[in-house]
Amino acid sequence: MKRYTSVLILCIFIILVQVFTQVLGQAFLLTQMTMSAYYVLVAIGLCMVMGYAGQISLGQAGFFAIGGYTTASLSTIDFTPFGGTLFYKILDSLGLLISMETLYGETVLYLSPWISLAAAILISALAAYILGVPVLHLKGHYRAMATMGFGIIVYRIVLGSKVFGEADGITNVPGFPLAPGIQVSGDFTSRISNYYVAWILVVLAMLLLINLINSRVGRALRSLHGSEEAADAMGVDTSRYKVIVFVIGAVLAGVAGFFMTHYNGGIGPSEASVTKSVRYVAIVAVGGMANLWGALIMGFLLNFLSLRGVFGHLDDAVFGVTLVLIMMFMPEGFIRMSLLSDIKSFFLRISAREKSKTGGADES
Repeated sequence: MKRYTSVLILCIFIILVQVFTQVLGQAFLLTQMTMSAYYVLVAIGLCMVMGYAGQISLGQAGFFAIGGYTTASLSTIDFTPFGGTLFYKILDSLGLLISMETLYGETVLYLSPWISLAAAILISALAAYILGVPVLHLKGHYRAMATMGFGIIVYRIVLGSKVFGEADGITNVPGFPLAPGIQVSGDFTSRISNYYVAWILVVLAMLLLINLINSRVGRALRSLHGSEEAADAMGVDTSRYKVIVFVIGAVLAGVAGFFMTHYNGGIGPSEASVTKSVRYVAIVAVGGMANLWGALIMGFLLNFLSLRGVFGHLDDAVFGVTLVLIMMFMPEGFIRMSLLSDIKSFFLRISAREKSKTGGADES
């Protein structure tokens, strides 16, 4: 139960933030907080890959783009011209077609986003598996370069393909009807529900990853991170665990891309760029490599500030400089468990000193 205390505090914090922004008339901030939550999903997935499995990945933006472009492509195909075909009848009988009205009053039939969600998860997982099996056998910077190459391939594909909208990306992606009365979209009237949907996803992901870390798989991952050779010698199937974690991180990024695309109503090639991947690496580095909570906190703060335009035109440069400085001076991250222990020890020493003085005064 103790391991879930932090998650409970996070839930309370999420509710309090929404209430305070509403009371203070600052509810518009929920938009950036919602988008930050989706980027946090990518960061905590990468934290597992880098911090717990000890693998460097510079292609996480590619998986985010796979999730986003998959749903953007599938959700914007109008099935009206296919009426009467067997494929159309099958989809219609299964309730997988959604009728919507365009701005011009025309009725169109789109594929249910639930299908594209399943497709986004499957394609992200499959891409991670196909990439991970050969690449994760590489060592050090060779592995980083290979994952970066994957990210560049995805970026060039979406940028140069007409089906993906080339430089303009894909727009007019319909909202995702998640539940009765709840739709993931950029509609301002759904701002609060979208905020909770995004952060509930983060909470669920944290519960999944915390349980994973504290399971047998988590112990194997920690041994892998400490020394791959020693873990191999102890009988740990290091290759299998590295691929599993890599796929989990990719799926989280794909899911984040899916929801972000429906929330924004579209996606562009910039989401697949290498600079985006560097951002995720910088966030994990600042938060602490093996610190899920650090990745969550820094992922939220840095993305929120970026989305609010605090860094201006130096946005990408700030993340790059942050990564360089952290690697040079604080390779364990800004938020690290040893730092928290140091702070706790500091206050304990002060408390003990005060008690000692008080005891000495009483005796005198």
